[in-house]
Amino acid sequence: MERTVPIRSSEEIDLYLRTIYSLLRSTNEVYIRTLEGVHASTDSSLHMQAQGDQPDTSALIYTLLRLPEEITRVNKVILGQTTSSFAEYGFPNVESWREVSARARRRKCFYDGEGLLACYIASRSDIDDVVPCLTALQIEWNKLHFLLNTIEPTQIEVALPANPKVFKKFGDLLRLSEDDLARLYTVLGDAFTETMLIFRDRKADFTIQLLSGSLNDYRRATVGWWENIVKKSQPSRQRPVYFVSSNTHSLTNLLSGYALGKKSDLLQHILENEPVLEAEWNEINQGETQANVENFYFYAMKKYLGTDEGQPLVQEQIDFEEERGIWRVPSMHSFEVEANIIELDKLDTATIDPRLNFPIGEDSLEFLKRSDALILNIDYPLGYSAYNLLTKVAESVDEILGIYIMGKAASLNGARGDVIIPEVVYDEHSQNTFIFSNCFTARDVASHLSFGTVLDNQKAVTVMGTFLQNKNIMDVIYREGYTDIEMEAGPYLSAVYELTRPQRYPINEIVTLNKLNFDLGIMHYVSDTPYTKGKNLGAGALSYFGMDSTYAVSLSILKRIIALEKERVTG
Repeated sequence: MERTVPIRSSEEIDLYLRTIYSLLRSTNEVYIRTLEGVHASTDSSLHMQAQGDQPDTSALIYTLLRLPEEITRVNKVILGQTTSSFAEYGFPNVESWREVSARARRRKCFYDGEGLLACYIASRSDIDDVVPCLTALQIEWNKLHFLLNTIEPTQIEVALPANPKVFKKFGDLLRLSEDDLARLYTVLGDAFTETMLIFRDRKADFTIQLLSGSLNDYRRATVGWWENIVKKSQPSRQRPVYFVSSNTHSLTNLLSGYALGKKSDLLQHILENEPVLEAEWNEINQGETQANVENFYFYAMKKYLGTDEGQPLVQEQIDFEEERGIWRVPSMHSFEVEANIIELDKLDTATIDPRLNFPIGEDSLEFLKRSDALILNIDYPLGYSAYNLLTKVAESVDEILGIYIMGKAASLNGARGDVIIPEVVYDEHSQNTFIFSNCFTARDVASHLSFGTVLDNQKAVTVMGTFLQNKNIMDVIYREGYTDIEMEAGPYLSAVYELTRPQRYPINEIVTLNKLNFDLGIMHYVSDTPYTKGKNLGAGALSYFGMDSTYAVSLSILKRIIALEKERVTG
């Protein structure tokens, strides 16, 4: 029998969290500098050099990717749940400010152009994410501020990779290896010199203010999120729902097949403008890589739509999808969790991804025309907001046929691009150990995965935040047989518990979720390997390689839904 274990057992991290929330109880702004000492003392696995003078490039890059690029001009960050929260505290027009976003974190933020950043939050998990990110950035910014002030501005302006000797000397002065400096340059791109000059000109001294932050405010924000979905797509309460938490591109790409109808346009664009993708395409044609050709076109379409040449296709793609019953619902006036409503009876089997379509005959997907079911696919949320969102969905629909969770995770025994299928989840929020029957096995995914490995029968830990882990905690996790570290499975399973029991989820118990009246599947793709130095998303992004595992999981989910729906419709 599995037992609960106090995995979050670091006194330093407990102290860090208590300090954060005691400070944020203040109705006034709080200086981030008051958290620097306790942050550094946690010895976070994402910020291992916080206490030294040596800049921690991976921690700096991690924060820069998860905060809007305007953060270098920000003095104060305001966190609120709804527009009314901001208005109540004297910020009535935040949505008239310029909307800004981070590259590696979905969070609706607005910048006033004068040092003020307002961000919507969906749960306390956003606080556990934003505050450590700001603190880590401030620590690393101020290390570089000191070192950059030993250099003349003219030396910074010419320190570019195009001038290798000067660039290397610049790295030496900043106590950075050439590789670390090159990674930082890759992330900052054209803003590299400007950012270095900003770091030189002033020390970081952020303040932060939390507006209210009650559980009721989070519930109100969730209600607003759902009302927006109902208003935009008008899903019938009586139609049964397959709930999917993944992203907003893979399922829609597979079910619409839009990109697969634009192959000639995409190849022309690649040959003229994308030498890296052209090389990949040549390797696929010559059989030198196992990469999947459909995934290649989906990735190429994403790149193409981001260009001026591809912009006219954005609306064309939306129209194409809506003709097939696929509706995109962006977030409005609340936290950033986009949704897709997919009407199975309106899908066009002639354009659907061929990996989903069975041979013409009795196994044809034409039976979907008789389906009354919907897929509600939400952009996977951050942490505890998963509980709020699934609970609200369950309150608002009559029948849930399946719940499928795809997320990213850090793995202690896998490699980036692997897929992990857990059957046990320890949740730091509830301190429960959830044991459940995962409807997916390695066999379901392996045939769709070109590069990675599928690891099933695994054990996952849902953590409070990415910075709130250190080597001691990870050692405890690994000794207990947990290898999958992520942020959403536990809150989702708390909501699943309440879908099947007449009471709120328990605390610090072993919870067996069996004999459910709906399908349940959880899969994670590996984006970080914390036991391998630098192998986290602070060091890079999954890019095209990461699409292999993402689409393998998405295909497995859709095939499961199609099989269940065939049984339900045809009897």
